[in-house]
Amino acid sequence: MQALNRTFTNREVTEEVADRWWIFLVTGISWLVFALLVFQWDYTTVYAISILFGFVALAAAVNEFVAISMSTTGWKWIHGILGVIFVVVGVWAFVHPHAAFATLADLMAFFLVFKGTFDLLVAFMTKNQFDLWWLQLITGVLEIALAFWVAGSFRDSVILLVVYVGIIALMRGFTEIFFALKLHGLRNDLARAAPA
Repeated sequence: MQALNRTFTNREVTEEVADRWWIFLVTGISWLVFALLVFQWDYTTVYAISILFGFVALAAAVNEFVAISMSTTGWKWIHGILGVIFVVVGVWAFVHPHAAFATLADLMAFFLVFKGTFDLLVAFMTKNQFDLWWLQLITGVLEIALAFWVAGSFRDSVILLVVYVGIIALMRGFTEIFFALKLHGLRNDLARAAPA
């Protein structure tokens, strides 16, 4: 009986999360619009780039904290830790803009390797459940390729640092949209499997 109750409770939680798929679609589109704005503006000072990076980090923190309410128990603490890290990094970029500028390229290389690896793993793990899994696979490969490019001899280029911030926003937007589509597909599967 307890197992049956737990199954119904898990299904209700899954349905509730799947019904909120549109939130991730909206945040994904917002990240893509932000990336477009980043690529259009002219940033020529260290302070402008560091402050831009600080805003991106704080927006990512808010995004992680929102994701906590829609995650399963195992993922909640990961979103919480990521949210706190993004807050610390965002505040650090505002307080120490020169230091943020100097270390941004190094951090981007590591970030893109981890993000690309994560996207590759998720793409392969959801291959059977998600028709567009290959888009996340391509995103992961591009992120890893960018990581090696970033780690090269381009660290001192101001324009490249702006591109890094734009790339982060682009990749975040794609990831959010992929997640929204996965939730929407799950919602449809649950609706088809529901008893009449």
